[in-house]
Amino acid sequence: MWQPAETYPDPAVRALDPRGVGLIPFNAGVERLFGGCRWAEGPVWFGDSRALLWSDIPNDRILRWSESTGAVDEFRKPSNNANGNTRDRQGRLITCEHLTRRVTRTEYDGSITVLMDRFEGKRLNSPNDVVVKSDDSIWFSDPAFGILHDYEGSRAQAELPMAIYRLDPADGKATIAADGLEGPNGLCFSPDESKLYVVESAARPRRTWVFDVEGETLRNRRPFVDCGPGGTPDGWRVDERGNVWAGWGMEPGLNGVRVFAPDGAPILHIDLPERCANLCFGGKAKNRLFMAASRSLYALYTNIRGIA
Repeated sequence: MWQPAETYPDPAVRALDPRGVGLIPFNAGVERLFGGCRWAEGPVWFGDSRALLWSDIPNDRILRWSESTGAVDEFRKPSNNANGNTRDRQGRLITCEHLTRRVTRTEYDGSITVLMDRFEGKRLNSPNDVVVKSDDSIWFSDPAFGILHDYEGSRAQAELPMAIYRLDPADGKATIAADGLEGPNGLCFSPDESKLYVVESAARPRRTWVFDVEGETLRNRRPFVDCGPGGTPDGWRVDERGNVWAGWGMEPGLNGVRVFAPDGAPILHIDLPERCANLCFGGKAKNRLFMAASRSLYALYTNIRGIA
């Protein structure tokens, strides 16, 4: 049973480099906001309603936590085994769905628009994580994780190679931004959007990459961080300094969040009792880190703001 730290600073917060010192207030601690998920993923902050949405993939639902009351309810069930979520520049929810193998947009009236479910006439695999660029383009990863078994989707045969796609919602044009990846997973832009960071989850050992963003494509792929023995990155987000905050874990002592400087050096680790899959920044000042970790949702205030 997880218990909050009784003293400050929270021993769960460990600086690994001088650049990690001061990223967390000395009197801020990890908080557990909710338990009872089967596999928590895809957190996204809605500041206009002071709420966080996140996916519980095997339970086929999107949950909602209220900052004002602390209550949790079901935002959507069934969710089509929703995984990654984000918002577009108009504030609408963008969701990756495993079961239906599609990317959708939830309109202001609650109706759902299918943005993409096929490429060149073939079904997508199981869209996983998604980010929206300032030009409104939608970038998402499409590994096969949701069609390998019936636990987080429905077992099926892949029709397309695994890839990262760029979608222009204005005209529906979709292009392959990068391919040749084994299980592309988490992705996020650098603050100036000149780079895209990508997790390659099915590679052994697991790998992470940084690409240069050139128009509709990704070029100049190069290693970003060394995951090391047992290192298991999943989803990640970037702060205003360009640090990358990664869901991490799979082994005791590694579970939680690991933070990397723009040069790829590990600078901070946040210990959690569960492997963290994905995370996001939220709150009024975008200085509260929300961590979707296996069965639970955790939060921690920071001294730095996340990039919207």
